[in-house]
Amino acid sequence: MDVVINIFVGLHIIGIASLLGGFLTQMKAMRAGTARFVPAMLHGALTMLVTGIVLVGLNQAQDHSLNNIKLGIKMAVLVVILALVYVKRDEESVAKPVFGAVGALTVANIFIAVLWT
Repeated sequence: MDVVINIFVGLHIIGIASLLGGFLTQMKAMRAGTARFVPAMLHGALTMLVTGIVLVGLNQAQDHSLNNIKLGIKMAVLVVILALVYVKRDEESVAKPVFGAVGALTVANIFIAVLWT
């Protein structure tokens, strides 16, 4: 079962990389006011959502203790990210504050995962 969990952790990290990588590739465009949400960002957020839910289920199945408050906060942040990216995905350009918020929330979610023990 540990191998399956580690596979999903790897997929979860790939989702984070896709979301954050998509954001970082648009940083120059954000300064110019032409940034947009690329498909990689939406797919990364969806990957994070699905793999995160699977990871919670797999860890609960093995009776691992989980910090439900931390997981709830991470899920709420991810839902906000996903909603912003989904709603604005077809627009030619996204306002700087909205685009910056997605990047900041993504980084915050990473630090919540890593630093909150």
